[in-house]
Amino acid sequence: MEYKKILTGVKPTGDPHIGNLYGAILPAINMANKSDAESYIFIANIHALNGVKDPEFLRDKTYEVAATFLAFGLDINKTVFYRQSDIPEVFELTSIIMNYSPKGLMNRAHAYKAILERDGNDDNVNMGLYTYPILMAADILVMQSDIVPVGLDQKQHIEIARDIANSFNSVHKAQVLTLPTEFIEHQDSILGLDGRKMSKSYNNTIPLFTTEEDTKKRIMKIPTDSLLPTDKKNEDCLLYRLMKMFNVDTDYMQHFLDGGIGYGDAKKVLAETVNTYLRPYREKYNELMSDKSKIDEALAIGAKKARAVASKTLYDVKKTLGLV
Repeated sequence: MEYKKILTGVKPTGDPHIGNLYGAILPAINMANKSDAESYIFIANIHALNGVKDPEFLRDKTYEVAATFLAFGLDINKTVFYRQSDIPEVFELTSIIMNYSPKGLMNRAHAYKAILERDGNDDNVNMGLYTYPILMAADILVMQSDIVPVGLDQKQHIEIARDIANSFNSVHKAQVLTLPTEFIEHQDSILGLDGRKMSKSYNNTIPLFTTEEDTKKRIMKIPTDSLLPTDKKNEDCLLYRLMKMFNVDTDYMQHFLDGGIGYGDAKKVLAETVNTYLRPYREKYNELMSDKSKIDEALAIGAKKARAVASKTLYDVKKTLGLV
């Protein structure tokens, strides 16, 4: 299938780490830079309000996400790169499509169900969380997105957006809103330093923009067994799997498996490999964060382009409804 528009959103809720890079950031940049389709990447700072109430924290993390994408080579001439809060059409469309979003559909949303199952009631569920899928649908639909790259845990949100768009189109017997399709590139989770999914909640991440010394300290703490350097290692060994993920020299890794290298030395090589890879991106990121005017300029350019598309969609929707 040939797609016309690709859309990706990223929440600014924490320090960008390797899991974010391989799971979302690089796939989005590669798809945007290589595809002939129109590409839209936005920083979902309104979505972040469910968990973030500190304005300085939110502002800082928004800049950090923007700087990360730019540092890793996002081409703003090929991609419409913007901040969600700069597109008021998204919020107007959210209010409109609420009228096409059954409560039963919201009741089945994973985030809502998880809290309901945990607490036995929904007393602690705010309406931002409850209607989160509708806002996400508006993000997608306002840009008339064909494809939305997501992880497996986000697939339901694309299905909900399709349901809402289909409901609107069916009621008004017109193809006003494009029905999006999810694109899932990574079926497996990115490994963390303890063998579980890399996640801030597990404290097992490698932050992208920490110091080289901190990166080395984290990697040196990777758990290992009591095998001697001369003992043969198994490919299921976490350290080997991480070396493979970071493309450590294949001859070195084979020597490690054959029993020619100890865990400590292998960890040092892994740390140096990671730091060598990240070094130029860290320099670019620090440059951007030291002078945020370049970030502001990139987001302003993106917002102007995004609003041109969003306003056209919103006008078509309002005209269909008799609001204009």
